[in-house]
Amino acid sequence: MALSALAINCTLKASAQPSSCELLLSQAMQELSRLGVTCEQIRAVDFNIKPGVTSDEGKGDDWPMIRDKVLAADILILGTPIWLGHPSSVCQRVLERLDAFIGELDDEQRMVSYGRVACAAVVGNEDGAHHVVAELFQGLNDVGFSIPANGCTYWVGQAMGSTDYKDLEDPGEKIAKTNAMLARNAVHLARLLKGSGYPGASQ
Repeated sequence: MALSALAINCTLKASAQPSSCELLLSQAMQELSRLGVTCEQIRAVDFNIKPGVTSDEGKGDDWPMIRDKVLAADILILGTPIWLGHPSSVCQRVLERLDAFIGELDDEQRMVSYGRVACAAVVGNEDGAHHVVAELFQGLNDVGFSIPANGCTYWVGQAMGSTDYKDLEDPGEKIAKTNAMLARNAVHLARLLKGSGYPGASQ
């Protein structure tokens, strides 16, 4: 069963700059690729994602293209750094645009996002990864995505420290095992949903 995954990196840095979030997402995607999943990663800041809660905010809005990628994928990984104890402002904007799915229904009166799996990847130099993951999971589930068991991977450095995830020579065995578990569980759930989706309102 062919599966595809889209990772949205919500770093505040444009593509020319190294990103710890990109590295962690890439490592998780390597594990997905080993399981036969076709993967793509994009940086939200490279696009003009207008503020709003609809799927198309008019001229110059790049979100409709990203929305198409989200709906074409079986697995979405939303990645964000921790800023001031919360997901980045870019990540919040992505979640706000995904909110449009609540009012967009398929022929069975299900959200158009139904049948898709969502995971999270979080990095930062302060505590708060569990809090940020909780925010992401609540939002993603609210707009119709399914969350697998252990569907997150994260790394946090020393509070007020200067070392980023991308600066580590070896992030350690625990991160690698967590990435592999995320991939296994996401693929398992995506296959189940693809084989037998959620019931519609008429069933």
